[in-house]
Amino acid sequence: MERWSGVLRVPLHPNSRTFHRVGASLCLSPETRTLCVPIANAIFFCGDRVEGTGNPVIERLSNLQKLSEIIVSKFGSSINAWVIEASIFNGPFAVYKDFVLSMNQYGEPRSYHPNGFPASTSTVLLLSSCLEEAKKVILGTQVDSKSGCTPSCSLSHPKTFILGFSKGGIVLNQIVTELGFSDIGSIANSPDVGSEDIYVVPRTKEDLLNSISDIHYVDVGLNTSGAYLTNHDVFERISKRLMQEAPQLRFILHGTPRQWSDKHRDWIRNEKDKMLYLLESEVPKSAGKIKVFSRYYFAEMPPSMQMHFEIIESLDAVEEVACNPSTVGRGGGGCSVKPASRCALSLKETYT
Repeated sequence: MERWSGVLRVPLHPNSRTFHRVGASLCLSPETRTLCVPIANAIFFCGDRVEGTGNPVIERLSNLQKLSEIIVSKFGSSINAWVIEASIFNGPFAVYKDFVLSMNQYGEPRSYHPNGFPASTSTVLLLSSCLEEAKKVILGTQVDSKSGCTPSCSLSHPKTFILGFSKGGIVLNQIVTELGFSDIGSIANSPDVGSEDIYVVPRTKEDLLNSISDIHYVDVGLNTSGAYLTNHDVFERISKRLMQEAPQLRFILHGTPRQWSDKHRDWIRNEKDKMLYLLESEVPKSAGKIKVFSRYYFAEMPPSMQMHFEIIESLDAVEEVACNPSTVGRGGGGCSVKPASRCALSLKETYT
């Protein structure tokens, strides 16, 4: 599979005064060198900026194009990767104001509400803008909405994997909240990829929410509460939604001692444990369509900013093989996601 990679600077909508920087790595048809429909779109939301550390690892893993290449390496060459940076920064603090409507000046959420579906709507608008900009760059000219694409590299509508790193997890919380309150009635009525419309990215918020199959929390954390979603009503609604023929949904929580063992911010671990508990309680209610996994990386190492970024490169997105969570990461070899109920016990043993 050939690819195009680059960093795009795009507005959320034509009248927007702010721009998002988005790292993209996209599937190309080898015959036509045009964009083709991927198996999935992996959407990665970045956190606060960490600059001037002099640490080459942190600098490299803050590069949007490099991050998009890493995401492709984790999910396979038949996906599109989109690495999204907030459009506004207050100093180093990312402010996702178009995605989460209730937040303070530092981009920390006050609450998560589905009203207006801001995160899913903004994600669709941004991906659409990115797609049009990418087609212009690839073709070197102005293109209409359907040119510059090859009908299909996949057999169905692309799935969506969403990942939130550090503060980027607040966008996941908002999307999950909106997912719980969304209508699945449009699933059966969605046109096939083989039709005239070419779905490289979701066209509507319903398309986006209905296509989500994997939700990855990647070492998320805040200086206030709200890093993890702990609203039982949302998870109950998602469970009921899954019983109404919505597709299977995987939640994978990835963490390091930097966040999960921070004694000065113990609410992060408490919120993570509560979210895992709430999700686990919905597994039988969803007839097993909710899958829950937890991964702990660099468990034997002291907390550091470097490990906070290195988790991205060590990220294990597969689920087949169980492993000892204390061995994941540098020097630990490769092993994959453990079911949350088993891993939670190991985590407690690690912390004591």
